[in-house]
Amino acid sequence: MAGRVFLYIYLVFIRKKIQSSGKTSVQVIDKSSGKSKVVKTIGCSFDNELVNQFMAEANEFITSLKCMQSFDFTDYSTLYSQVLASITSHKLVGIQLVLGGIFDEIGFNAIPDPLFKDLVLYRLAYPKSKLKTTEYLYRYEQKQYTEDDVYRYMDKLHRTQKEKVEQISYSHSLKVLGNEIAIVFYDVTTVYFEVDLEDDLRKTGFSKEGKHQHPQIVLGLLVSKNGYPLAYEIFKGNQFEGQTMLPIIDAFKLKYNIAQMIVVADSGLLSQSNIDELIERKYEFILGARIKNESAKLKEKILSLKLKHGESELITKGDLKLIISYSKDRAKKDQYNREKGIMRLEKQIKSGKLTKSHLNKRGYNKFLKLIGEVDVQLDTSKIEDDIRWDGLKGYITNAKLNKEEIIENYAHLWQIEKAFRIAKTDLKIRPIFHRLQKRIEAHICLNFVAYKVYKEVERQLNKTESKLSPEKVIEIAKSIYEIQATKPDKTTIKQILLITEEQKTIAKLFNF
Repeated sequence: MAGRVFLYIYLVFIRKKIQSSGKTSVQVIDKSSGKSKVVKTIGCSFDNELVNQFMAEANEFITSLKCMQSFDFTDYSTLYSQVLASITSHKLVGIQLVLGGIFDEIGFNAIPDPLFKDLVLYRLAYPKSKLKTTEYLYRYEQKQYTEDDVYRYMDKLHRTQKEKVEQISYSHSLKVLGNEIAIVFYDVTTVYFEVDLEDDLRKTGFSKEGKHQHPQIVLGLLVSKNGYPLAYEIFKGNQFEGQTMLPIIDAFKLKYNIAQMIVVADSGLLSQSNIDELIERKYEFILGARIKNESAKLKEKILSLKLKHGESELITKGDLKLIISYSKDRAKKDQYNREKGIMRLEKQIKSGKLTKSHLNKRGYNKFLKLIGEVDVQLDTSKIEDDIRWDGLKGYITNAKLNKEEIIENYAHLWQIEKAFRIAKTDLKIRPIFHRLQKRIEAHICLNFVAYKVYKEVERQLNKTESKLSPEKVIEIAKSIYEIQATKPDKTTIKQILLITEEQKTIAKLFNF
């Protein structure tokens, strides 16, 4: 008789019996029920090289069947009960395999506290309160942390690890950007608290979220091209945003010994004092210009350019350059926003909700005028004047770049706007349930690291030209579990359950 090579699906090992004929048959055998059942015959040959090929094919076949075998449930009293009884644990592993792998690749595993990693990963997967996070960690991974454990670690993070976190993020960003960070992008946002009382940090101020009555903090963020986070700082809630930029940029440049870099920021950071200080510190910069606030003579010069879609013009303004560009898409957006704002004002006028106190330059209130003592109306001449500026955008700069490069680099600011949007929607940076400043700062630090992991997931997906988004990857990762079973000989086996095609895709993309 021919010899046979048996590959067992559930007790996976190879047993080879060569009979006198010297011929070898390769079969896949299922012994999960205690009886041998031929699942598939791969091939039969005298040629050892061909037999080895059959063996490789059999192993591939077994791999494809793992976690997908159909049990014969006709004998419920034996097989079904035995299989279920053998399972000793069932836990979520996708978060650790996908996000945890990225976390380690970036280098954050240089911070040895396991709780640091868990808090970051669950901020991405289940962004809830710290108490709820401990519940999820126990429910899905059987990890036991108390709320006190979390708070003690957050105090340690604030006290000793923030600088190391930023160093790791910077080093990784430098690596993926080809060891050069020549341009940085800065912006601020506000994060409000649902409390009534102010303290030394949480102050009422101008809220970008429209929550002017709530105490808040100001968060400044510095990112590289492509939006990789570099540094951050928090400020008192009543801090003028224009005064937040220089401290962060100066500290960043000094810390990493950067000889020269270009700073890009939007018009909210534009002030003469900022420009003077940037020049004094020998920074090159690209700032959004407030072209509607220029002198009457310069405004007429800008409007007389008659630019077409995609065109731009450079105007010398002292030692600086003022670049004006025009976009049809921007013009449509300007028109849409204005018409939407006017409709809202008209409704408020009809309802009698607008008073003299609403006459200011905030938003579309600039279109209001006062008739007599109390009658608030729309000023059509101001609206007509505003229409003339549709589609125009200005940039004030001293950078040694041509106007196309300046416009292109400024366009990357949308990445930092995206960073704030992700922080507030996906990572749910607020509500912040902490009162102590050190805990608030530690909470922001965890969100900073979570966003860095998010960006690296995004970068790797783009590199592989995957159509999946980071959000989708995280959603799929949350469905990947591992079971542990005890065999009759009391040894244990573990198996990751990759059942669906999207789970297999994730496993291939992130190499697990």
